[in-house]
Amino acid sequence: MSTLKDVKVGEKCVVSKLTGEGAIKRRIMDMGLTKNTEVLVHKVAPLGDPIEVTVRGYELSLRKDEAQCIEVRDVAVA
Repeated sequence: MSTLKDVKVGEKCVVSKLTGEGAIKRRIMDMGLTKNTEVLVHKVAPLGDPIEVTVRGYELSLRKDEAQCIEVRDVAVA
């Protein structure tokens, strides 16, 4: 299973699982990243941190450690 950190710029994916715990998991969910949510990766900073994505119609920046807690699958996979 890949994580949001591994998704390339311009690719879409779907959240399949959140692996973070406690405050990190709550923060991710509060930002709208929940199971079966579609995510589009817009930009990745030169050193990979932060990652800019579109979720539910708005733009969001995530730290690399947050993106690593979000397991994703390809949009085409049901």
